[in-house]
Amino acid sequence: MAANHTLWLASDIHLGAGVPRTNRAFYDFLALARQQAQGLILCGDIFDAWIGDDHALKQPPVWLAEALDELRLTAQAIPLWLMHGNRDFLLGQKLAQALGARLLAAPCRLDTCMGPILLAHGDEYCTDDISYQRFRRVVRTRWVQRVFLALPLAWRRAIAHRARARSRQAHSDKPMQIMDVSPDTIIQALRMAHCTTLIHGHTHRPAMHALEIDGQAGQRHVLPDWEFDHVQPPCGGWISISAAGIQAHAWPPKAAPKDH
Repeated sequence: MAANHTLWLASDIHLGAGVPRTNRAFYDFLALARQQAQGLILCGDIFDAWIGDDHALKQPPVWLAEALDELRLTAQAIPLWLMHGNRDFLLGQKLAQALGARLLAAPCRLDTCMGPILLAHGDEYCTDDISYQRFRRVVRTRWVQRVFLALPLAWRRAIAHRARARSRQAHSDKPMQIMDVSPDTIIQALRMAHCTTLIHGHTHRPAMHALEIDGQAGQRHVLPDWEFDHVQPPCGGWISISAAGIQAHAWPPKAAPKDH
């Protein structure tokens, strides 16, 4: 990324049929990104669930067709990268090509004007949640994905619905600290990537955490989730990387003060 370029990152939007206000807020964000950013990375859980590219490319429901149109408009205006999350890990190359976007493997190292930055969705670092990590390994096995994607769409929808219900129940039974990232895993990941800065989503706990990696000062930035339908106050936002630094922004952005 060039020194005078601004890269935006967002995560955990959970677009879907049942969150029209969240969808609309995110589409307004995309419109602003097209005007002000030189690139946009969506770091996973863009959609609340993803049951295969064919679901989107053949006869998408109205809400999904609108979402894809907004993403396609964005990719036509600025470079757009899509990263897998824990809910939409089946996003494929066919969808990316149809949108004019690019899939970005996670975790990955970005060379930016602020130095190298490790970027991930974040669920891979929740290693204290042993049952989730076991499930994650299974569903990301290629032959398991091939079998699932060969099923009729109606079957896939039913399986996804049951999986979400089980996930909600499992979350309600687990201590919050187990579902957060493991500090030791974070340090190990930064060492392996030769970075001192990490940006991720997934945990829905936006913050900047100071770190120390082998005597060097570091940072862990957590992207916010988006929710404008079922919580008050609503939440949403993004992180920008530019010559001005790594900055967190809330959505909707605050209006600039008027001159008197």
